[in-house]
Amino acid sequence: MTIRHHLSEQLLMGYAAGQLPEAFNLIVATHVSLCDECRARLAALEAVGGALLEEIEEIEMGEAALEAALARIDGLPQATQRAPLKAAGILPAPLADYVGGDLSAVRWKRIGGGVKQAILPTGRDASARLLYIPGGVAVPDHGHRGTELTLVLQGAFADQNDRFGPGDIEIADEDVEHTPVAMAGEACICLAVTDAPLRFRGIIPRLAQPLFRI
Repeated sequence: MTIRHHLSEQLLMGYAAGQLPEAFNLIVATHVSLCDECRARLAALEAVGGALLEEIEEIEMGEAALEAALARIDGLPQATQRAPLKAAGILPAPLADYVGGDLSAVRWKRIGGGVKQAILPTGRDASARLLYIPGGVAVPDHGHRGTELTLVLQGAFADQNDRFGPGDIEIADEDVEHTPVAMAGEACICLAVTDAPLRFRGIIPRLAQPLFRI
């Protein structure tokens, strides 16, 4: 797999600092699991963060601080423990863990033109979805009210900016307006996350937007 389009420094720093929304964390973790370059960049950022923490002056805590922290932890609801999943087919491990298996576990919903989507359960501050786009099919022309990240898992797509294949991630912001088209051949399957609704130009996509939560 040859990856040409990588994560920005801002996204990697946000991920390392734990400051990204859950959906953005998911796509960053998924890309990093595929990309040696971004994995090395992330490790370097985490090393710098660790070194800075070691230089912070220690502050003496009260005698009851540890007991109070443990009491708060004991009061939290107990999560069900399960072993993390390994990569499943074309789904890297972080994504397979969310889906609960491979593509056969995905609950697709048709949204027209042969395109299907599956919205993944993440926090409300950003949304994540899997997209299935048949070869040769275009996604309606749209702009962005925020940031859209699209990671290719299978196949490829092209827009006015470039071509994106497996492992590539496209970062689109408010300045980008495009019409992604899946390349001919096998279907293009992507993980896409957004922190704001898309801005469609056509009337039909705008009318369907609330129904499909895009």
